[in-house]
Amino acid sequence: MPLFASVIVLGAFLLFQVQFVLARIILPWFGGAAAVWATCMVFFQVFLLLGYLYSHLLIRRFPPRGQAALHLALLLASLCFLPVLPSPSWKPSGAVNPVARILGLLAATVGLPYLLLSATGPLVSAWCARRYRGEIPYRLYALSNAGSMLGLLSYPVGVEPFLDSTRQAHSWSAGYAAFVCLCAAAAIRSRNDPTPAGTLRTEPSEEPSPGVRKCLLWVALAACGSALLLSFTGHMTQNVAAIPFLWMLPLSVYLLSFILCFAEGERFYRRPVILALLPAAFAGCGWLLRAGVDFRNLPVSVSALTVALFLFCMFCHGELAAGKPAPGHLTVFYLMISLGGALGGAFVGLAAPFLFPGLVEIHASLLALA
Repeated sequence: MPLFASVIVLGAFLLFQVQFVLARIILPWFGGAAAVWATCMVFFQVFLLLGYLYSHLLIRRFPPRGQAALHLALLLASLCFLPVLPSPSWKPSGAVNPVARILGLLAATVGLPYLLLSATGPLVSAWCARRYRGEIPYRLYALSNAGSMLGLLSYPVGVEPFLDSTRQAHSWSAGYAAFVCLCAAAAIRSRNDPTPAGTLRTEPSEEPSPGVRKCLLWVALAACGSALLLSFTGHMTQNVAAIPFLWMLPLSVYLLSFILCFAEGERFYRRPVILALLPAAFAGCGWLLRAGVDFRNLPVSVSALTVALFLFCMFCHGELAAGKPAPGHLTVFYLMISLGGALGGAFVGLAAPFLFPGLVEIHASLLALA
């Protein structure tokens, strides 16, 4: 169990750190901090979805030995991407739309390592559920988000002030090599499980496969949370205040809601309490968006928006945790969450700039949640 937990925490930590490392490198190339970050987030969410899809197919289609062999081969192949330094040939030339170029740059620089890091949470959780009867694999999802939170909070205080971009990339690459060793050990340990392909060792009373309606609900809840995160981040950084690392605040409460909802379930998410608070959160956001920013009360505006986002995320992620399936279907559950996150991110980062004349995606996201 400690080995599986260590792999999940280190993988989630690296998953978040590389986002900041690469965004810092390419930001001077493309300019427009908010637009570059939104495009990067779309890439990372799409590859997160691909990683979850890979883990789902691997668990469902391969026996334990086949899972270990294929994953080991991909882990070794991913070392060819190190160090994760973008080639200067990706720098834009002339006035062209940078979206496709940024996406191609990220895929060529960190595509396979990021996909394997993305697959780590659901894949290792499935191995753990198969190996340890009676364990609660969904707590590993809270652990994964705790690793992401550590990666988020440690970057501006422990990495950014002390290392330039090149050293950050090399340090991350060394951490990824260590991750490959740990993940390889976990894969080797899981290959001796006698469970056949497509099944997990769970309790005899396991519920049937989730239906389409439940899967769509999971997608919708995850999409609302992701869209609100990005739209609140864009509004706070562009319309409220240009404060360094302000974007970390909404991302922190987003991750915190995942940790609280999946770590202890009903202990932190109380549906009647959250539902009672949501109308006030909607009303407060409506008033702030209509009245504009009062720079004399800037801390109040930022705090109010942050608290409202936290309540919205607690609802979305609390309902996800309350409706989670038996461990035998956890890869489907994680896949739907990832699909929703990618759809929400694509709406804010790709579709909204072309569909709307101004920054109104926050209004659309609030309407969708309501």
